[in-house]
Amino acid sequence: MKRILDYTITNEYKNYTIREFLTEKGYPKGLRAHLFRTENVLFRNGDTGHSSDRLKVSDKLKIILEESMPENYPAPENIPLSILYEDEDILVINKPAHMPVHPSMTHYEHTLANAVFYYLGSKNEAGPFRCINRLDKDTTGITILAKNSLSGGILGRQMNERKIHRTYLAIVRGITPESGTITAPIGRKEGSVLERQVDFGQGEYACTHYRRLAVKEIFSKNTFSGEPLSPDALSLIALRLDTGRTHQIRVHMSYLGYPLIGDFLYYPDFSMLKRQALHACQLKFEHPITKEQLCFTAPLPADMQMLFPEFHVPDLENLFSD
Repeated sequence: MKRILDYTITNEYKNYTIREFLTEKGYPKGLRAHLFRTENVLFRNGDTGHSSDRLKVSDKLKIILEESMPENYPAPENIPLSILYEDEDILVINKPAHMPVHPSMTHYEHTLANAVFYYLGSKNEAGPFRCINRLDKDTTGITILAKNSLSGGILGRQMNERKIHRTYLAIVRGITPESGTITAPIGRKEGSVLERQVDFGQGEYACTHYRRLAVKEIFSKNTFSGEPLSPDALSLIALRLDTGRTHQIRVHMSYLGYPLIGDFLYYPDFSMLKRQALHACQLKFEHPITKEQLCFTAPLPADMQMLFPEFHVPDLENLFSD
């Protein structure tokens, strides 16, 4: 895929070197080095540009970013994608359940990467697969893909600096408090490759905010006799993350005593849902190139909607204080 970026130098960048200008625009160090050592990818007023060149007002800079398909890339598969937004730099997708983001040794096909390679390849735009906010296989919702190395580097830095604001919806067992925040540290559970746990000794800092949106009363049955038990309830909650630890929402809510239904690791009860009831509902972030503030929302998926048929995603703007 080829991406061409043109800049006209304004008074703000007068006397900047090209290196300083690219740094200011968010070009990662590795990409800057690539541009300076590669021919025919960086031009100043039509001539080859050099890192130490001083810029003048009205100078024209042209940057050419071109990438080919990586070696051993996943086989393209014609799998339908729910695309929320696309331009030259990013692709925003509403990922379905039961779809891993990346191929693995045990799941090399039917992944988001397979589908994206097919889709972009059909438009002659294929390049490295850069998923910015990875979702678990059974988590639905919004994920961002960077279509070139510049947008990938800038969005990756935004993730590290917690500037991509993520709001999730989850269905948990029990009636939660109206709202709350948990900051219990999370670490790997000893003896398990996948499972995480709250670990105050060696875990990493993790912060999750939640707010209850709806409650549904349910009646469980005795596993052995089939007789009804006392009334129980489900809570539909919105969550916002300040950190991005593996399984953060699932671990934190389980620790509080409100596990996500259908969670095969932390609450393996599949009587109401066959997967963890977790949906990445909204993403807010700054566009890596245009700097426009973007906000995308994905509706509750059908399997979760069936449990709360009256629910519609509310205005999430003021649900959590930033």
